[in-house]
Amino acid sequence: MNITRNNVDALNAVVTVEVSKADYAPKVEKVLADYRKNAAIPGFRKGAVPMSLIQKQYGKAILLEEVNKVLQENLNRYLQEEKLDILGNPLPVVTDSFNWDAEDFKFDFELGLAPTFSVDLAAKNDVVQYKIIADDTMLNAQVARIQKQYGKIVSATVVAEGNDVSGIFTNEEKGINNRTTLDMELFADAKTAKLFLGKKVGDVVTLKTKGLFNDDHKLMDVLAIVHDDVHGLDIEVTFTIDEVVASEPAELNQELFDKLFGPGVVNSLEELKAKIKEDAEQQFEQQANQKFLNDVTESLITNTKFDLPSTFLKKWIQSAGENPLTSEQAEEEYAKSENGLRYQLIEGKVMADNNLQITFEELKDFTSGLIKKQMAQFGQMNPTDEDVQGIVARVMGNQDEVKRLSEQVMSEKMLNLYKEKVKAKTKEVNYEEFIKAMYGELNH
Repeated sequence: MNITRNNVDALNAVVTVEVSKADYAPKVEKVLADYRKNAAIPGFRKGAVPMSLIQKQYGKAILLEEVNKVLQENLNRYLQEEKLDILGNPLPVVTDSFNWDAEDFKFDFELGLAPTFSVDLAAKNDVVQYKIIADDTMLNAQVARIQKQYGKIVSATVVAEGNDVSGIFTNEEKGINNRTTLDMELFADAKTAKLFLGKKVGDVVTLKTKGLFNDDHKLMDVLAIVHDDVHGLDIEVTFTIDEVVASEPAELNQELFDKLFGPGVVNSLEELKAKIKEDAEQQFEQQANQKFLNDVTESLITNTKFDLPSTFLKKWIQSAGENPLTSEQAEEEYAKSENGLRYQLIEGKVMADNNLQITFEELKDFTSGLIKKQMAQFGQMNPTDEDVQGIVARVMGNQDEVKRLSEQVMSEKMLNLYKEKVKAKTKEVNYEEFIKAMYGELNH
């Protein structure tokens, strides 16, 4: 067995594997002997079939199989020993003149090599790290929402101030037909809410979508349309009222506070707002972190320059799936997956440069924390360590779960590293401003 490599350039190589008769013949002979022992051919006793007949019937197929096994085993060992960082899998070079009747064989494989590059996390960028604040407007609205939610709900026949109305938005041309419930206070203009006053079930109100809400994204919910159709949407829609709901707001007293958070946790309106602010900003932090992670990813893909063995990868994509692709289809698939591949390489480089690894104990602790949170949501505030660890053991016995949890742990490690090393601008915004930033509509 002889294996040699010719580096075509920094990203492409051809490996040649020479297989001699001595490499495969003993294996072929053993398999043929096993076939002879078990062959049931009419006219011959079991185990007494002439080897020439076994050779004629099965020889070529066994030769191909055993040569292929020897080939793959030695090629894989070579790639590991040489520590070659390859992309995709080796591609065999097909030749029309290949002769399986020869005793010695020579096989060529194309390799796509991973590029060498560096990642500068401290480089200049336009990434913004958002801190989302629950402002007074949001807190007051949330308090009013709580009072409404825990107040007394009554059906009304005529729309009055403070009522909600349920009904169906329609616009035939745009294919809009969506049932929703409207809070009159959400309209951008108080005049719009007045259009509903005095209306009854069955009445129809015609509205213009332009400027209907302070945030156009609200149209996505009430009309059930996609984000791309939201901005600048200027059409008339009809709203057919099918229910009028009135409510008597709940009193802000200790009974309500205890119902919301447990006995004695909150004792005043100020403490209620503080609790709402704390809970909201914890949720906002998760959303801000995810956007930061996504934005750093995009920035690294844009600013970390390296070439890929694109010709090789397109050729590999053609044959990698269950069904072969045309060159045009492979080109499309490569275009879709190129950024993902680039970030996989960048992420791997960042992990290697910063020695980011996951220990078994870290994974167990992370899983334990998730389980405790889930149990708390179902009212189990103080589970025993034995109960928690029993669930952890079951979860860790599932390979798919372990993979999913490992990805979460590594994502957290990457986030913390980026927060430490990426020179991002910081910006304090309210939630409405953050949503606009999510869709690229907020000026930095």
